[in-house]
Amino acid sequence: QVQLVESGGGLVQAGGSLRLTCAVSGLSFSSYTMGWFRQAPGKEREFVAFINWNGGNGYYADSVKGRFTISRDNAKNTVYLQMNGLKPEDTAVYYCAKSQRAYSSGSVYYGRSSYDYWGQGTQVTVSS
Repeated sequence: QVQLVESGGGLVQAGGSLRLTCAVSGLSFSSYTMGWFRQAPGKEREFVAFINWNGGNGYYADSVKGRFTISRDNAKNTVYLQMNGLKPEDTAVYYCAKSQRAYSSGSVYYGRSSYDYWGQGTQVTVSS
């Protein structure tokens, strides 16, 4: 079955860095666009970044642009989120997600409804 497992979260001071990892199994990883979302307490789950199935540049929420970088290693079935310059408002549970359709890319992947499998999440806490 399809599994997505996030890791790499933790507690960091403002201005620090973390790298999140999402290990994917049970599917042809290289065929799918992958995304990262986050959810803070009492808030809706929001888009952070996505990377197309065929790689290339990532696409980002305005709130993280210039600080976060999404990448993928198809040989390792893994997607990463490098987070630099962390701020207290980045505190949230971070989730990776797999696109519903294979060999598909584009602006639809800014939205949660375009993903069908999600990981369990990893907590990121940024102290001021």
